[in-house]
Amino acid sequence: MIRSHAPARPNSSQFQIAVVGGGIVGKACALLLAQQGMQVALVAPRPPGAAAAPGEGEWGSRIYAFSASSQALFERLRVWEALDPARIQPVRDMRVFGDASAADAAAGIDGDLHFSAYAAAVPQLAWIIESDHVERVLDTALRFQPQLHWFDDSASAFDRDDDGATLTLAGGTRLRAACVIGADGARSWLRGQCHIPVSTRRYRQLGVVANFHCEQPHHDTASQWFLGPLPKLMADEEPANGEILAMLPLPGPYLSMVWSADEAHARELLALPPEALCAAVAEAAGGAVGRRFGALRCVTPAQGFPLVLQRAEQFVQPHMALVGDAAHVVHPLAGQGVNLGLRDVVELGRVMADKETFRGEGDLRLLRRYERARATDLLSLTVATDGLHRLFSLPGSLPALVRNAGMRAVGSQPLLKRFLIGRALG
Repeated sequence: MIRSHAPARPNSSQFQIAVVGGGIVGKACALLLAQQGMQVALVAPRPPGAAAAPGEGEWGSRIYAFSASSQALFERLRVWEALDPARIQPVRDMRVFGDASAADAAAGIDGDLHFSAYAAAVPQLAWIIESDHVERVLDTALRFQPQLHWFDDSASAFDRDDDGATLTLAGGTRLRAACVIGADGARSWLRGQCHIPVSTRRYRQLGVVANFHCEQPHHDTASQWFLGPLPKLMADEEPANGEILAMLPLPGPYLSMVWSADEAHARELLALPPEALCAAVAEAAGGAVGRRFGALRCVTPAQGFPLVLQRAEQFVQPHMALVGDAAHVVHPLAGQGVNLGLRDVVELGRVMADKETFRGEGDLRLLRRYERARATDLLSLTVATDGLHRLFSLPGSLPALVRNAGMRAVGSQPLLKRFLIGRALG
């Protein structure tokens, strides 16, 4: 029998799993566990009205680079084949540029680090897809999942006892679950209810995003420039962080930009009219953007979001687990944030599928298997992204010489590049 999004009947208020949060990670988690045969409640307000799919040449502001591991999960959920191929862009090459001198860049001497899907013997390095498009397809799959009830509401209270947890929703409905999963983002309500501390490092940067029409073909290539720190304007000013500009390919003659910029500079970028923003992007890498993509035309307004490094001190407690941004947030320079969250989902699903019959879904010993299994992957990616950010934030000519020499050394080692690609693919 197919159940809709209508509120569950009173005799359906007992669940094995309740997922709080309705982003990509939360919806994928609810769908996976329901497909594994569990009775699942998804607690997430739906946006008012059905969002219309964008037309040709129109692109949402939230764009993600999905790795091979994320694609495999979507295929397992039978979601991948429902995505519109016209809104999916494979990345077959990636070029990473250090903060070489402006004179070298202007002369076309980029000294780039090149990652090639062909050289690594894989079909593609990543897939670029709009968040809204993925969520619409997940919504359809959830609607026809008989093991799942979607509560179009928000949670207002969380209580636990030895046998499980109780969620009280804003509308008064009470749900009982063996395990409640928090997939409710970096400011997780559930994490706060469980009094879990978080370690946070603010990068004092905003991620400025916008989409562009490009004059020349992008050839399925993603490009990233480590621009180095901006010069200090005042003697008592804090040292600037290294800025990073990424241009990701979209289907057709379009690019999606993510510019990790110091807060003051980011606010300047957000205030620019479209033509001036195009000029700033073209100028940022010493003219390299213009050489590669030709003239740019901004097609979506620029938006900004704060960049932080954050990790919850615990991912699990009795009858509770955190996934995605509720558990960890990393710098977007590697484009791996959503992929980390989806790998959380895969691991949590494996732990639940392999649990002993005598254990409940909220058993702390069971949930700690998930926490331990995710530790290495998260630590390695956090160290890599934060380390690169710190390295390219060091001022002075000597650090610039060392880091750019290091990039050239990595570029000369095919086996090392294949290893790095394998890590990025998940």
